[in-house]
Amino acid sequence: GSGYIFRAYYALPPLSRKSDGLPTGAVSGFCSMLFKLLEESRSDDSDNKPTHFAVIFDAARKNFRNDIYPDYKANRSDAPDDLIPQFEYIRKSVEAFNVVSAEMLNYEADDLIATYVEHILKEGAKVTIVSSDKDLMQLYKKDVRIFDPMKNKFITPEDINNKFGVDPKKVIDVQALAGDSSDNVPGVPGIGVKTAAELINKYGTLEKLLEKSPEKLFKLATRGMLPKTKLGKQMLSKLKVYNDERHPHTAQTNTDT
Repeated sequence: GSGYIFRAYYALPPLSRKSDGLPTGAVSGFCSMLFKLLEESRSDDSDNKPTHFAVIFDAARKNFRNDIYPDYKANRSDAPDDLIPQFEYIRKSVEAFNVVSAEMLNYEADDLIATYVEHILKEGAKVTIVSSDKDLMQLYKKDVRIFDPMKNKFITPEDINNKFGVDPKKVIDVQALAGDSSDNVPGVPGIGVKTAAELINKYGTLEKLLEKSPEKLFKLATRGMLPKTKLGKQMLSKLKVYNDERHPHTAQTNTDT
């Protein structure tokens, strides 16, 4: 949901309601993209045709990660003033499409997506994640597809390997070593994705790498840089929220609407 909002906001020129000047550009763009996705899904005759939909939103800018690491995403600016009043109407538009939406305070949309993935797989169903967010590549596995709406294609294991140099389950380890500037998560200075991938492919996991403490990383380790990668892995891992009393459940979308 959040990815669609910002994509719609920056893709369209400013629009407003004539009666009171309320900005509506992001609402209009979001609705167009959601409508397109639903229509394409209805016409899908494959075995992967969606039967349920949910739009997942970020409930707030800050979450539990900021309690652990206050500078998490501190490099990001606040939402534009003319976008803020549109959030309410975007949420209402999802309801108007007869599609369920979900959000939870103190968690990111990604955490809820990870939770839904696990619940759905346990029910024996398949999952399609619609997002261009590279952080969600860590969720790719058997019966979980990722559709990138920006590139209009399904992500493949080769795409993930080309980007991170490892298979999906090791993506977090590479990100923790290299850091993630978009989320303001620090990595080890001087180590980029390529070197991080080489080390993770050699040692298997970040934890095993820290155990072995290769000679080439010894100086960084003694300066306290390597232990920070554990913090980075914690920041970048998608939490799975299992408390069913607090966790919203996906409702079936009425395809007759």
